[in-house]
Parts: sequence; C-alpha cells; structure tokens
Amino acid sequence: MRLYSGTTVQFVNDNIQNQIAEKLRRSFYDYYGFNPSIGEVHSWQNSLKAFSQTVQYSGLDDHGIILEYQLPLTSKRLDCLISGRNVNDEDNAVIVELKQWEKCESSDAQNEVCTWINGAHRDILHPSVQVGQYRLYLEDTHTAFYDGANPVQLHSCAYLHNYHFQADDAIFDSKFQQVISENPVFTANDVDKLKDYLQKNLGRGNGLEVLKKIEQSKYRASKKLMDHVGNVIKGNSGYILLDEQKVVFDRVFAEATRGFHDKQKSVVIVKGGPGTGKSVIAINLMADLLLKGYNSQYATGSRAFTETLRDVIGRRGSVQFKYFNSYMQAENNEVDVLICDEAHRIRKTSNNRFTPASKKSDLAQIDEIIRAAKVSVFFIDDRQVVRPDEIGSVDYIKESASAHKCKIIEFEELETQFRCNGSDGFINWINNTLGIKRTANAIWNQNEETFDFRIFDSPESLEQTIVEKNNQGYKARLTAGFCWNWSEAKNDGTLVNDVVIGDFSRPWNAKPEAKKLAADIPKATLWAHHPNGLNQVGCIYTAQGFEFDYVGVIFGEDLIYDLEKQGWFGNKSKSADNTVKRSKENFIDLVKNTYRVLMTRGMKGCYVYFMDKSTELYFKSRIEKSTLKGEFIHIVPDQETNGILEEINDNRKFKDFLPVYSLKAVATNFIREEYVEQLGWMKVNEQLKLGNDMFIAQVVGRSMEPTIKDGAFCVFRFERGGSRNGKVVLVESRHVSDPESLQSYTIKRYRSKKVYQTDGTWIHEKIILSPDNIDFEDIILENVNEDEFKVVAEFITVLD
Repeated sequence: MRLYSGTTVQFVNDNIQNQIAEKLRRSFYDYYGFNPSIGEVHSWQNSLKAFSQTVQYSGLDDHGIILEYQLPLTSKRLDCLISGRNVNDEDNAVIVELKQWEKCESSDAQNEVCTWINGAHRDILHPSVQVGQYRLYLEDTHTAFYDGANPVQLHSCAYLHNYHFQADDAIFDSKFQQVISENPVFTANDVDKLKDYLQKNLGRGNGLEVLKKIEQSKYRASKKLMDHVGNVIKGNSGYILLDEQKVVFDRVFAEATRGFHDKQKSVVIVKGGPGTGKSVIAINLMADLLLKGYNSQYATGSRAFTETLRDVIGRRGSVQFKYFNSYMQAENNEVDVLICDEAHRIRKTSNNRFTPASKKSDLAQIDEIIRAAKVSVFFIDDRQVVRPDEIGSVDYIKESASAHKCKIIEFEELETQFRCNGSDGFINWINNTLGIKRTANAIWNQNEETFDFRIFDSPESLEQTIVEKNNQGYKARLTAGFCWNWSEAKNDGTLVNDVVIGDFSRPWNAKPEAKKLAADIPKATLWAHHPNGLNQVGCIYTAQGFEFDYVGVIFGEDLIYDLEKQGWFGNKSKSADNTVKRSKENFIDLVKNTYRVLMTRGMKGCYVYFMDKSTELYFKSRIEKSTLKGEFIHIVPDQETNGILEEINDNRKFKDFLPVYSLKAVATNFIREEYVEQLGWMKVNEQLKLGNDMFIAQVVGRSMEPTIKDGAFCVFRFERGGSRNGKVVLVESRHVSDPESLQSYTIKRYRSKKVYQTDGTWIHEKIILSPDNIDFEDIILENVNEDEFKVVAEFITVLD
C-alpha cells in the first residue's frame, strides 16, 4: 500500500500548487476509512514541501517517487522512496526519512535519542537506525532488491530539514557513528550534501522503469535472510533438539516439505503439554526450512514471546517472526510454511477496535493463517487457554482445515518432559490437583523426583529464594495470579508497587504499551529475558510460553479450594483480569489453566506461596507425608470418578492400567469398527497378565449376580475365537432384548449349537444366554445366521 506514486516532476508541481497534503489525505481516507490526524497532515505539508525543493534543486526530473509506502505484513510506513539510475547506469532507489525535529537530547538507550514528540519528551529511534531498518527489511523481503540479474540497489538516509547542527549534538554521538555511515543524516545545513548524495545514486534518471520494477516485486524472504535466521537459530545452544524432540522434528519437517510440493494445502498439528518441547521443535523447524530455501515464518499470539524471540534472533531476522493477526492482508500462499506456536492462543478474528475499516477482515483468524501459507504447522496445548477470546483448539483447527479442503496430518501427543526436570509426574500431579484432568499421579513424592517443589510460608521468603537462585547463575523469575490491578508507569518511568501482600510490595512488569520507562526497567516484552526482570512480578501474559530454571508463583485468592465442600471455586472479586472475569461460567477453568501454566514454567523447580490457607492445606494433603514438613491432613478423593483417571503415562498402559469403555459403546460400535470414546484408565490390582485386547467396563443390572454384582467394574477381553460354551460373554444381536437394559446387547453365560449348510455356511440352531441369577430367565435364540449375532468380548474377572 502507498498513498502516492508517480513522477518527481508531478511531486514537485503538487507541492508548488499546495496539493500534496490534500492528495495524501484523500488516499489515506480511501484506504483506512477515516481521516489522518491534523498533526500528520501538517507534517506532510511541511516536510514534503521542504523535500520537494531539494528534489528540484538536485535536478531529479526523470525519476519515480513513492510516498507513505507501507511495508508488507507490518504497520510501518516509510516516508519517501525515489527511484532512478546511478552514475554507473545501475538501477537504484533511495529511502528518505523526513523529520521535523529542531533539536534532540541524548538517551541512555542503545539506539534512541530523546526529542519532543506529541507534546512530550520521548525516547525515539535514531533516524539512521529507523531508516536503516526499512532498507534492510526491503532488501531482505522484496524480490526487486535481490532477485534476478540486475536487482535494484537500495540506499537510505534521513533529512532533518528544521534541524541546525550544534556542537556535541546528541544525534551525532559516537555510538551512532557506524549506523550514520551506512544511513547518512542530513540537517538543514546539509542541502548541498544531500543533493550530491541523491545525484550520485540517482543522477542518470529513467526512474519510472525502476519504480515499475519495485511496485511489481513480490514479498518473499531472500536467501540471505533465510540463511541468516537459520544460522542464528542453529548457533543458539538453547535450541538443541533432544530424544523425542528430534524424532518429532524429523517427521514434521518431512510433512512440511512434502506438503509444499503437493497441489493441496496441508495443515500439520503437533500436540503437547507444558514442557514437552513444542517451541524448540517449532524454532528448529523454521531454521531448517529457511536453510533449505523454504520461506517459513514463525507466528504466535503472545507479544512478550514474539518480541523476546526477535530480541534473541536480532534486528535483521526479526522480520520472520510475526503475530497471528499479521496475515489479514496476506495473499494466498504468500508464505511457504507458516509455523504457529502456542496455537491455543488463536482468536476468533484479527480485527480489533484499532483496525481501520479498509483493513478489517471478513475472515476468521484461523482462515487468514491457512490462506496465507501453503503449509500451516500448529503447535498446540488445548489446556493452556487462559483468556475467553482465545479459541484455538485441535478440533477448531481441523474443522477450518477441512473447510479449506486441506490435507490434515495430526501427530500423537508429545509425552516426554523437557521441563520440570523431565518429570511427567509433576505435570500430571498439577493437572490432577487442580482438577483439570485425572491422572495416576494423585500424590507428590519429592523423594522419588528430581524436580524441586516447595511451599513457602511468606512472599518474602519465596522472593528471597528466587533471588538466591538467580544469583547462583540460574534463570529465575517471580510470577503471580492476576489478582492485583496493573498500573501505568509513573511520570518518571518507574513502576507502581501493585502486588501488595501485607508488608510485601512489588511492581508487575511494565505494561506492553508503556511509552517511557526508567533506564533500568525492561520493556514488558523483554521481562522474561532481561536481567532486571528479577525485580518485578510477571503475570500470565508475560510468562506464558517461556521457561526458567526456577519459577516462583504467588497463588492468589481468585482460585480457592473449599475443604468442606471438597471442590475448587473461582472468586471473581479477587481477580483483576477484567477480560477473564467477564467469561461467566468459564472463569474457573481459565484461572485453573493460568496457575497450571505458571506452575509449569520451571525446568528445575517450582516454589509457591498460597494466599489462601485452605488451598495450601489441600496441596499439602496431596504430598507424601515423608517429604512434607508441617501439618498433614487427609481429604477424601472425589468418589464420583470411581477411580477412573483421564490420563496416565504410556509406560503404565496395559501394564497395570486398562482403558475404560461404556458397554453400550463397545457392543454397538466396536463390531462396526467405529471409534469408541474412551472414558479413561483404571488400575487393575489383580495379578493379571494384561494385553492390548483387554478393557474395563461397568456392568449394570442384577442378572449375573452373584458372579457380577450390579455396578461392578469388570475386565473383558475382545473376542479371540474358539469355544465359548460355558463362558460369560458380551454379545450383540438384533434378536436380543436384554430384560434389564432393553438393549440389543447383553452379558450372559453362553451355550450354542451350530448347524452347517451344504454351501459351507452355518447357522446357530440354538443359542442360550443364561443369567447366573435364578430370578431371571434364559434368552433363547433359534436359527440365527452367522452375520446376525456377534460375541464381542469375554468376561475375565470383577475388579475390587
């Protein structure tokens, strides 16, 4: 998008006729649906008139010009780009950043100076840094500047037409020497220097042909950029793949590259809980795809996570790291492979109240993502949703992919833990304790685990331990539930101590939109990465997606456990997260997910202070006595679960746990080879040799008493063939009507007599299904064809 494009002759004439600002205003309104600010219009009037005089003075009368050009997939607009040919008759273009500044002051920040902007002194990027970023972005992402035999050579400079040089001027500070040499700054005193610079790079004219080449270029990462990002990632020791990560990476990489060459779009889904290595796999996937020449981009829904990755990768590589809402205007298949990390943070739409009418999208955010890429790879954990407007889920992605007629590749869930010191047990214990899902880890035994979990009796002692760990060389951070207001920074750039518990008071990390911060305070997006983040408390929105060696968690009163009622309850009055508070019945689930995320950020340890003492006692009740100091209380487990666990470790499946199904589902679905929904897993205490063909089901009814009591859970084995006479079996037939369930299946003791036909087929001359309870009668079936009756499973034993 650009607001103005044409010849330099027309540009000069529009300024002479005082029409340039009005033309830009109309173009702005046509595109955005509202008028630009008065300040921006005045800026156009002043800066463009001054620059048009320089263009005219330089004799640039055979050139192309673009004004207010928006860099693709960003919200940034460069002021001016002039095209032509240099003294060697090579295609050239010069980006010119225009500033109305009159003076500036020094700043402690590395790339900033301080000047008067919008009614206040603010730190702002040095003009050479700013325009240099624009140049690098275009060189790396637009085919006109790197592709073909004669790519357009690109240069950049800044023109401060109201600025008069002073001795010891901050804008020419020695720390900017290198960037100024690459992207010169011209002040009001430097008109002749600017003229020479423009004539050197553009003096041969013929700029409309060059402009045409630029405007017809496509947005695509250059091989140099892809190699740069790939090599930076590969050189970072924090992104090493281990064990299962490498196996999954290889499979996902193969599917991504195969999908790119397929005519059909592909959607790849990789599931995994906290600490299973999703992000490490995702980042390595991006690196290897870039190094192989695939234009891959990495997107998340987290500003803190994305900005930290950009900071780690560096300014140049940051253009490949986007947000889920970056693809509203993207063309179909603009990206080869789009890697979506933390895909549970996908929202319903990319539109918000700041989106211009002209840029609003009619598509759902997931549809924009799938449209933008030939292959979309989603890394997701359905149980990490912490906001009501985050709707990403495996089912939602698959539904959208099907609508786009994509090939869907869904991987089994990542299991191996690379966080929490490799402790599957801790993750499962947190899930179980918070009531998120039932697992086999109901009790935490510190003696059996290398992961360090501790409960502290004060926020001061919790913070002190986190600081000690950090001073020992570990990466440690303090976090908390969103139970306190999040204030703006003070006028002097310091933060308000919002998190107050008795005499303890600390600030949240800075707000993402904070404009001016004291020199020692990191931006919110860098809280997890910056050393001074230790002095602040991180919330869920800055901690999610990151990992630390040790995490401290202040467990607030927005989620409490009632010991009498034996259940979790959400307390909206203690929450300061207005968005989550408006989520109605979803409030408690979102807050549970919040604490699940915070408590699973640690690689080596998790330390917690509970504000609510009943909640603390509940957690202590689920810790092995021998590893817990202090009071231990016993709480009766929830009896309604009947010992059914929602999830267990793979190495225990069919070893001492069997899957649990409903009898109706088994009888009516398995014989039709349809999927049967599993209710969970149950432990088998008997000394049975278990196999993959065995399951557990609850038998309802008295007809098999005393062998099987009403409501008993029983072990069954799917039908293997052979003689069944005298055995108790689960059968299904349209001729059966069980007197208790009135269903076409039943559990009875089996006897039968077959009669073979001359063609080799056979019929059951008589089948007798006998109850063990004498109060019930036999079910007798006669002359039943082979395909009208099915023995589904054999009864093995009743579980205690």
